[in-house]
Amino acid sequence: MKKEQRIKKSKEFQHVFQKGKSMANRQFVVYALEKKGQPYFRIGLSVSKKIGNAVVRNRIKRLIRQALLEMKEQLSQEVDIVIIARKPTSDMTYEEVQKSLQHVLRKLPVLTNKK
Repeated sequence: MKKEQRIKKSKEFQHVFQKGKSMANRQFVVYALEKKGQPYFRIGLSVSKKIGNAVVRNRIKRLIRQALLEMKEQLSQEVDIVIIARKPTSDMTYEEVQKSLQHVLRKLPVLTNKK
């Protein structure tokens, strides 16, 4: 993910939480906020210390980033997305993470069907 495609500031996270729509499954909570005129989608990741140590948390973040990178053609470009990982993600493989993320993103109308 490029630097301009990341949500880093607390204020930006809070804006997405308050104004955006949310959807969840057992592994992820996803907030999405449509932003008209934005040339690219932006991603914010949150993985709690309850999930595991730094190694585990960073592994989960890498898996999520890679899954989103492979889905970038299908993702709406005018959107900010915040993904919160839940406890079950610590034991998941890459394929499971990708499938679970696709499931949640389809429920939110963020993922299109184009390939």
